[in-house]
Amino acid sequence: MADPKGFLKYAREGPKRRPVEIRIRDWKEFYEPIPEDKLKAQGARCMDCGVPFCQSHNGCPVVNLIPEWNDLVHRGRWKDALKALHTTNNFPEFTGRLCPAPCESACVLGINSDPVSIRVIEWNIIDKGFDEGWVEPILPVRRTGKTVAVIGSGPAGLAAAQQLARAGHRVTVLEKADRIGGLLRYGIPDFKMEKWVVDRRLDQMKAEGVEFKPGVHVGVDITGEELRRRYDAVCLAMGAEQPRDLPIPGRELKGVHFAMDYLTQQNKRNTGDTITDEPITAKGKRVVIIGGGDTGSDCLGTTHRQGCSEVHQFELLPEPPPTRAGSTPWPLWPMQLRSSHAHEEGCDRQWSVSTTKFTGHNGQVTKLHAHQVTFENGKFTPVPGTEFEMDADLVLLAMGFTGPVKNGLLDGLGVKYDARGNVAADGNYMSSVEGVFAGGDVRRGQSLIVWAIAEGRKMAAAVDQYLLAGKSAKASA
Repeated sequence: MADPKGFLKYAREGPKRRPVEIRIRDWKEFYEPIPEDKLKAQGARCMDCGVPFCQSHNGCPVVNLIPEWNDLVHRGRWKDALKALHTTNNFPEFTGRLCPAPCESACVLGINSDPVSIRVIEWNIIDKGFDEGWVEPILPVRRTGKTVAVIGSGPAGLAAAQQLARAGHRVTVLEKADRIGGLLRYGIPDFKMEKWVVDRRLDQMKAEGVEFKPGVHVGVDITGEELRRRYDAVCLAMGAEQPRDLPIPGRELKGVHFAMDYLTQQNKRNTGDTITDEPITAKGKRVVIIGGGDTGSDCLGTTHRQGCSEVHQFELLPEPPPTRAGSTPWPLWPMQLRSSHAHEEGCDRQWSVSTTKFTGHNGQVTKLHAHQVTFENGKFTPVPGTEFEMDADLVLLAMGFTGPVKNGLLDGLGVKYDARGNVAADGNYMSSVEGVFAGGDVRRGQSLIVWAIAEGRKMAAAVDQYLLAGKSAKASA
């Protein structure tokens, strides 16, 4: 602990966002760089607690060595900080930009003051590491000859693939999309994470021996049983991609779309692709986003950059309190109102709204109909006399996901599901099918990116033990 009084001397500070009127004109990341001296001061705020709740299971699922690298940054020992960071996290450039930072909610300093700016320090460590050329391929000391197929190239699949390749196994990542990255590639807008951030990490993984095969839809182009015959182990890391629908009258009208279809199209445009499907754009349109979470915020920021005429965001749940609710005391993730960069850019934000139907003209949505609700004892009750309608040319459904897509690979393999409809797995991350493992959202359900990375690492460790014990999926295929 380089400065025992750092938390008293320095106030919390993070990077500033680029001005709204400038950033909505492009797709670049919205944060401005933060000077190194300010990062060192933020590192000094860390108290090196006797029990660092920031790196506890709830605070950080990958158990980052947060006090260690905070102190190293304060001392200017950036290369050592990078080593400490990579010890537990394969992709701090992803979590630093995208994770909501439960570590900060669990920071001891946050009990009666502003918590340490952990997330900002994290992504600046890794970006400096890449800039300085410190991030290099890590090659295995020996090759095992064992083969592993990883299905899905999101954070869980990539983490598992990198860990297994470094353990000496031959790893092939199969991705149904035309590019590698999963939701990192097509679900996250560029203004939150530009795609060169993904590409530079993929270059490292390729140099480590990971083979990437995009455009392969497992369960369609190749069956799960074929994979089991070809590979010693199969890792399911396809995420929880089944979107929650809104089965109300008018759902079939043109202009009502799932959020991921909308976000994917714009990310493809940003790469220079020609959109061959029906174009989904907010340009000049009246937009309603149904869902108040991160995906809804991503849609909101995208509508601004596309040039919508107006935008509204509806959330079914009641508005959270402005500060930590008593039901979620420290160090739990707090229930409280959060406003994103996208809300700063402009939005009519409404709570306790339930949409009842869509109406339109010539097959195109033109109006949304809704009413206010109350939420008590786990039930939503309509409030009499609160019915209203709103003009809408584009409606985006951003209400989360219900679990993995079962048709195709999962049903074909015959894996068992848990009570929530996710792939059931034992304590070693193995599904009910021999040699087939599951990790990330496909096992947990929709969750945070940091949980996906943690699960990918743990699944990889279990697969490594399985293979080194001489076992193989081929034996029972």
